[in-house]
Amino acid sequence: MDSNTDDVKGRVKEAVGDLTDNDRLKREGQTDRKVGQAKEFIDEVGEKAKDLVDDVKDKLHRTDKK
Repeated sequence: MDSNTDDVKGRVKEAVGDLTDNDRLKREGQTDRKVGQAKEFIDEVGEKAKDLVDDVKDKLHRTDKK
């Protein structure tokens, strides 16, 4: 599942938990939302790392041509 799916699933569980006074379901929803946030953070870090590697490769490639 992607981060948006986890977030939506978590919001639904939280809402249903609120409506039914089900604390366990509310906590599951909160956990799902946190998992989604963690996945999004990891994806962002991965993208930044890829960009950094590409920048280093470009700089190395330019110095090889000189």
